[in-house]
Formats: sequence, structure tokens, C-alpha cells
Amino acid sequence: MSRPCVYVPLTLVLALGLTACSTGKTAFYHQEEFSDTSAFSRSFPGSEKAVCEAARRALLGQGYVISRSTDNTMDGNKSFQPASDKHMEIAFHVVCASNGNGKSSTMFASATQDGYGIKKSNSSASLGVSVLGSVSMPFAASDDSMVRVSSETIRSPDFYDRFFGAAERYLLVDVDDDAAPAKK
Repeated sequence: MSRPCVYVPLTLVLALGLTACSTGKTAFYHQEEFSDTSAFSRSFPGSEKAVCEAARRALLGQGYVISRSTDNTMDGNKSFQPASDKHMEIAFHVVCASNGNGKSSTMFASATQDGYGIKKSNSSASLGVSVLGSVSMPFAASDDSMVRVSSETIRSPDFYDRFFGAAERYLLVDVDDDAAPAKK
């Protein structure tokens, strides 16, 4: 009997065993559609600079703090405290890109929601006395700190519809110099 004949059944048994061990859960990347219609983008008339300015004004109008802004990108965030021991934050990232026709641009927006909770950590203190040595005292003290407990990209089409609608209200479409009335 040759050796390759022994390895084929062994390999087959291992493959079947690994298949049986899988959980059957769908991986997260399977929910990525990459379809023609996306909740994360919208086309607007105007230059990428004008479209991004509309997005900036829409976020500022809702109390977002703009942390970084260029002619065609922007980051902003807003904090919420739904309960005394919980903190939430929404962070927006917006990119504006010309559609290449000189008349319109597409705004791409993605928002994440981060949740924070209080983490308690107990501590004790040590006291060092030169004659006695080190003595540990059971002081019951705790330090509270906020730690991130969740983070998720907001996927709601309604959320983005409201944002794009607000941006559209702030959109100042560029006016061509030829179409502007002549000054006297």
C-alpha cells in the first residue's frame, strides 16, 4: 500500500470534521451589498466644495462639533447622555467628490455610534514606615472611568435621508459668472 492512499482518506476526514465544527453564522462582510442605490451617498448640484459646505452647515445646525474640515472632507461628532451611567457619541465622516461633469457632486456620509459605560476599579493603598516596613491598609476606594462598550456603523436609510435633506436645505449652488446680472 502506498503512502498517498493513506493521506487522502485522512484529509477527507479532517475536512469533514472542520465543516461540522462551523457555527453556520454569516460573516459580517456578507451584509455588504455594494448596490447601485446606497443610503450612504447622494448626488447634489454644485461643486464638491459647495456640497461639503452644505454638509458642514447641516451638522453644525444640529449641534455637531466639526473636528476636521477640508474642501472635500469633514469629520464631526456629537455627544449624548441617555442615562447617568451611559454616554453615547455619533461621529460623522463626509467626503464630497465631483461627478466629473462640472455641474454636480456626490456626498458620501458614514456615521458611527459609540456607546460608553462606567467601569469601576477598586484600589487599595500601601503605607511605608521605615521602622515597621510596608503596611497594606484596606482603604475601600474606587475609581470610575468611562470605557467604550459598543461601536457600530449606523445603517438606517432614514437617518441618512434626514441628514441629506438637511444638507440640501443649506446647499448654495454655484452661480456661473455668465449667468450673473451685469453690474453697472
